[in-house]
Amino acid sequence: MNKSALFRIIIFMILALVLFELVAGKEGTWAVQEYPLIWLILGVLFLCAYLLETSVKTLERVLYNTLSDEAKERYDAATIARKEQEFAGIKKTYAKMLGSKPIEDEGEIELDHNYDGIRELDNNLPPWWVYLFYATILFGVVYLTKYHVFDIAPDQAEEYLQEVAIAEKEIEEYKKTAKNLIDVNTVTLLTDASDLKAGQGIFQDNCIACHKADGGGGIGPNLTDRYWILGGGIKNVFNTISEGGRDGKGMVSWKADLSPSEMAQVASYVMTFQGTTPAEPKEPEGEIWEDPDAPKEIEQPAAPETQVDSTAVTFNN
Repeated sequence: MNKSALFRIIIFMILALVLFELVAGKEGTWAVQEYPLIWLILGVLFLCAYLLETSVKTLERVLYNTLSDEAKERYDAATIARKEQEFAGIKKTYAKMLGSKPIEDEGEIELDHNYDGIRELDNNLPPWWVYLFYATILFGVVYLTKYHVFDIAPDQAEEYLQEVAIAEKEIEEYKKTAKNLIDVNTVTLLTDASDLKAGQGIFQDNCIACHKADGGGGIGPNLTDRYWILGGGIKNVFNTISEGGRDGKGMVSWKADLSPSEMAQVASYVMTFQGTTPAEPKEPEGEIWEDPDAPKEIEQPAAPETQVDSTAVTFNN
């Protein structure tokens, strides 16, 4: 197979791949990754292209053998001329960009230096290198002016920070709807009736044996008072349910049995016991827990006392 045939096959395969990407590709992924069957189709196309080129070459040989000697000579001469002109434009451009002298003309650029028979040639810099060097200078001037002199656009560091900020917002929005991605840092107190009802069901199925149905406490601590062993508030209660209580004598971890959303529901339901009065409340355990995020109470200044002058005399007319 000659170079022209191989070049045609390569171009054909590149065009086929580009076509598949345009038709079946999705943003952010390659079509061949999304649809691995494309590799099989490309393989079949390559085989067809190879067989077509081989068939054409075989047919050319068969027809060549049917020619007369004079026709064969003319054909051979035309073939040689065609091969000489094959990729002539590319070869000419390559030679021009290389900028080197032919070997037979190297005497024109030979210097007088001679180091133990080693001669030195005064070659010019390759034009492609010179053009690329000028292009980098131009790029540097434009880049410096655009991003650092006039601040027309954000530089790479600023773009990165902007993209990170956008991504963080998107993650937060996603976490609001993806309930099972809740953790101790993102859990919030649920107040929706459906969530509290679901939490009540989980509590009745798993927790009343130790805490009683009204949260008054039994084996486990009282959930209605202000005293907490491992801290109160939705985050601490969620963490206690997830990771368990004190080693050896506390509640077991429930994260293997309950999903994050279920733990958030039952933790929110537990918070509804605060301030209620159970039938048989257990004695307080732990310490009084104050919410650090609660608004501080502003002390009102005491009203000034009114002093009465004991020497004042009242006259009645």
